[in-house]
Amino acid sequence: MCGITGWVSFDRDLGAENSVLDAMTETMACRGPDDRGVWAEGPAALGHRRLAIIDLPGGRQPMSVRTPRGNVALVYSGEAYNFTELRRELTDRGHRFTTDSDTEVVLRGYLEWGDTVAERLNGMYAFAVWDGRHDKLVMIRDRMGIKPFYYHPTADGVLFGSEPKAILANPLVRPRVTLDGLRELFTMVKTPGHAVWDGMREVEPGTVVTVDRSGPHTRVYWRLQTRPHTDDRDTTIATVRTLLDDIVRRQLVADVPRCTLLSGGLDSSAMTALAAEQLAERGEKVRSFAVDFAGQADNFVADELRGTPDTPYVHDVARLAGTDHQDIVLDVQSLADPAAREKVIRARDLPAGFGDMDASLLLLFRAIRDQSTVALSGESADEVFGGYLQFFDEEARHADTFPWLVSFGRHFGDDTGVLRPELTDALDLKGYIADGFRTAAAGVERLGGESDFEFRMRRMSNLHLTRFVRILLDRKDRMSMAVGLEVRVPFCDHRLVEYVYNTPWALKSFDGREKSLLREATADVLPRSVYDRVKSPYPSTQDPGYGRALQTQVKDLLSKPSHRVFDLLDREKVRRIADSESLAGTQAARRGLERTLDLATWLDLYAPEVSIG
Repeated sequence: MCGITGWVSFDRDLGAENSVLDAMTETMACRGPDDRGVWAEGPAALGHRRLAIIDLPGGRQPMSVRTPRGNVALVYSGEAYNFTELRRELTDRGHRFTTDSDTEVVLRGYLEWGDTVAERLNGMYAFAVWDGRHDKLVMIRDRMGIKPFYYHPTADGVLFGSEPKAILANPLVRPRVTLDGLRELFTMVKTPGHAVWDGMREVEPGTVVTVDRSGPHTRVYWRLQTRPHTDDRDTTIATVRTLLDDIVRRQLVADVPRCTLLSGGLDSSAMTALAAEQLAERGEKVRSFAVDFAGQADNFVADELRGTPDTPYVHDVARLAGTDHQDIVLDVQSLADPAAREKVIRARDLPAGFGDMDASLLLLFRAIRDQSTVALSGESADEVFGGYLQFFDEEARHADTFPWLVSFGRHFGDDTGVLRPELTDALDLKGYIADGFRTAAAGVERLGGESDFEFRMRRMSNLHLTRFVRILLDRKDRMSMAVGLEVRVPFCDHRLVEYVYNTPWALKSFDGREKSLLREATADVLPRSVYDRVKSPYPSTQDPGYGRALQTQVKDLLSKPSHRVFDLLDREKVRRIADSESLAGTQAARRGLERTLDLATWLDLYAPEVSIG
C-alpha cells in the first residue's frame, strides 16, 4: 500500500524537473511513511512513497527492468492477493525474480502479458507503467475502485497521482472548481471518472488508460455483467462460505501486524470470526478494534436507523472469537477539534460532508496505527448482499433516482439548504441527479425472463455497487492512508461480487431479512445476538455537546464577514442554525453546520479558484 505519482511530457526531458517531481511525491508521504523513491528518464518521471507490507527490504519503488528495446518502470499501490500463484506461473515462463514482493510480480506480469495483466490480478491496486519500448504510460485501476487513481491530461502528456493533491502540486495545474465540480461535491451520485477539480479525471474502476503521443486511450477490462444464477439455496450459501474462507485467508497475508475493524454488525463480525478461526489454526490470535463514544451509553436514543448501540455486540463477538480486543473511545472535544477537521479535509482534498463520521474514522485509524499496519474491514457487504434499509423501502425501490438519496433525505435532511439561492439555481442539483440516474440505470443489463421486481432489485444492487460503494471506499482509503494504515476489504473481492450480484433477490432475502446469504453462510461462527441483530449503520455521536461545539465554531466564522465561504453559503441561513438551540440537535441542522465548517476549512487550506459564473 503506497502513494504513487508521475508526469509524462513528450516534448521535454523531465530529468531537469526533479524539484517538481519531489514536490508531487512528498504530497503522498502520509500514504507511504516507510520509504520514498523517484525515477526519471526522458519524457517520463515517476514518484513513489511506500508503506511496507510484503517483502519489507525488497519491495522498493519505482521498480524498473531494462529490456533490449527500452526500460519499463512501475509505481504500484495496493495488494495482489494472488501474487504467489502468478509468481509461479511467471517463473515457469522463464522470468527470474530478485525480490519476494508482489510489486515485482505485477511488473513481470506486465512484461509477459501487457495491460491484460489486470485481468489476472485479484486484489486492490492502482499502478502506472512507463513502457519505454513504446513510449507510452499505462495506468490501471482495480475492478471495484478500492484504490484511488487520478490523472490530468496536459498539452503534451499527462500528470497522475493516488490523490488530487499530487497533481495539484505541479505548477501546470490550476486548483480550480467549476459549477460541474460543485454539482458533484454537493450530491452523493459519484459520477464515474469525475474528479471535481477542473481538468482532472479518475481512472475508472476496471479500466486501463494508456497515454501516448496521440493522447489518452481507455479500455474497460471488467464491469458487472448479468448472468443466469442456477444454484439452489444450499449451494449458494455453501459457495458464499467457500469464497469468504478463501478471500479472508488471502487477505490475512502480511509481513506486518494485522487486525480487524469490528463494529458488532453482521459484516465485520463475520469477517472477524473467520479471520480468528483461520489464525487460531496457526496458534495466533486476531486483534480487533471498535470505535465508541464517551457517554454513548447515556446519550444513546434508538431511532429508525440505529436501534441498538454497537458495543455489547462487539464484545459478544470478541468473546466468542477469542480476539485480542480494544475499544477506541472518542470524546466530543476530539471529534469537534478543528485540527481533526483540517486533517480530514487534507486527506480527502475536498469537503466531503461526512462530518463526525469522517473525524471518528480518522481518529480510530490513528489509534489503530500505533499497534497494527494492516486492518481487515467489513466495508461493502451491504452493497454486495443487500443490507441497507432502502433495499426494503417501497418508495426507494420505485423511485426514479438513486435509492440511497430517498433514505438519506428522510433521515438526515438536506445540507444544501445553506447554499446561496443564486448558487442553488445555477447548480440545478435535481437536474444533475436526474441525468446521472438515467445514465446509470441505462447501463444495467436485464436477464432474459427476469421479472419486473427482480430487475428492479438488480438495478438497485448495480447502482450501489457501481456508484454508492465507491463513495465509501474512497472515504475508507483516504482516512486510513492519512495515518499510514492499510485497510483491506474482503467483501470487494470481484469473485464474490460477481456471484452474489447475479443471485436473485428472492435468494438474497430468502428469510425476509437483509443479507440472508451472508448470515447463513457464517452462522456457525457468529454469536446469536449478532445473528439476530438488525442492520445498524456506521455509528455517529449523539452527544448534544457536539452540536453545541459546531455552533460555537460557526459563530466564530460568522464574525469574519469577508470569508470566502459566504460566496457560496447564505450567511443568514447559517446564522439562524448557529443561533438556534432547538435546531442544533436536528440532523439537517447539524449537517448544515458541518458542511459550513468543511467548506470554510477547504477554502482556507487549498485556496481553490471557484468559478460559479
